[in-house]
Amino acid sequence: MTETESAVRFRFGRDDLLRTRFAIAPLIELSAATYVLRLPGQFPEHRRFIQAASSRIGSLDLGLLYAVNPLGRRTWPNFNAPAPLTPHPDIGNELARVAATPPSTVVADVLRTYPGGVPEGLRPFVEDPEEALAGLVEQMRAFWDAVIDPWWARMTGFLEAEIAGRARRLVSAGGASAFTGLGRNVRWDGAALTVSPVAMASRDIDLAGRGLLLIPSALAFDVWPRVDGPWDPALTYQPPGVGDLWQRDHHAAGALEELIGRRRAAILRALDQPTSTLAVAQRTGWSAGGVSTHLAALRRTGLVVRRRDGREVLYTRTHAGTALIAHATT
Repeated sequence: MTETESAVRFRFGRDDLLRTRFAIAPLIELSAATYVLRLPGQFPEHRRFIQAASSRIGSLDLGLLYAVNPLGRRTWPNFNAPAPLTPHPDIGNELARVAATPPSTVVADVLRTYPGGVPEGLRPFVEDPEEALAGLVEQMRAFWDAVIDPWWARMTGFLEAEIAGRARRLVSAGGASAFTGLGRNVRWDGAALTVSPVAMASRDIDLAGRGLLLIPSALAFDVWPRVDGPWDPALTYQPPGVGDLWQRDHHAAGALEELIGRRRAAILRALDQPTSTLAVAQRTGWSAGGVSTHLAALRRTGLVVRRRDGREVLYTRTHAGTALIAHATT
């Protein structure tokens, strides 16, 4: 490191390596996607993702979302994408966290980012943070549904595989192995994890028993140290092989049918709304008894749930069932 290069050092105490942990962060993926879509030429590895997403956002109002994810900055607000508190949070719960951010935290975060004066696009977060926050969450939800959700099952599978492998190395071989490959500008010396150079002022962070949260991200570019309170220290990084994530599997057609059978696949696809056994039978032309047998198997494997509505029993796909369909068709 030269004298002119800035660095962030996470200093580990006796217990910090034991408390190092991993999480998937839907809010960070959402934030990263705003940069990828606005700067498509800088991210050729995401070409297919960009092509698919760009066609879905033309009618969306994203002014507040883009304002809190500014281009051309060395620092940016963090309140819209705090590090997760659980290993694999749901996007609905994470958006609720953002909506519940104290107005004082929003104002302080914006002023920290722009000490010389807040730009026009971010003035609402200083002048009326509660209203601006509510509008931001609406835009984040619309952006998620249009851009991230169609790929989320595939993205989480990729990230879970990364976490499993790195966590095994952390337990079996210690920090030197677990921190290898986080990025070309990341170094571990047995006592500190150093990120250098970074597009921010140098910082020394004493983890002080908190451990470090490692967040693999499919869409984050480079390595993002997260060092500003009131959030715990974290490091976002991009795992290797992310370009393969978006590639179309030319053998995927019929994959769901091959896995669970043609009839069960057709029934699972039909259950995007609560539906009775009789309705499925009428739609498919199969016997009600046969449909009932397939529904029972799908329910036992956690792909559908049922509930009674008066004299009818209605079946609906679970999140796992929807994710299975999405993964087999994207």
